[in-house]
Amino acid sequence: MHLLTIEDFAGCLNETFHAAINDGEIEFVLVEARPLDKAPPNALRQPFSLLFRNTAALLFPQQSYRMRHPRGFHVDIFIVPIAREREGFLYQAIFN
Repeated sequence: MHLLTIEDFAGCLNETFHAAINDGEIEFVLVEARPLDKAPPNALRQPFSLLFRNTAALLFPQQSYRMRHPRGFHVDIFIVPIAREREGFLYQAIFN
């Protein structure tokens, strides 16, 4: 299994990820990928944060979503709603 890094997502900024939910899909746009504090000495990767925006009027709960990107990768990402904006809700994923 590939250990995800910020580099896996950096080229996907402002692109849409499709998340499976019930019998359908919802769209999340990756709006930010940023490194977090320096990794501990024995860490396998640099910690990073992702921010996704969803424009639905409905707030989706924090949980793991199976995300699919058009470039061909699928990954389960645990996202947490953190803010509401005019354009929709922001959701954050942290990778330690």
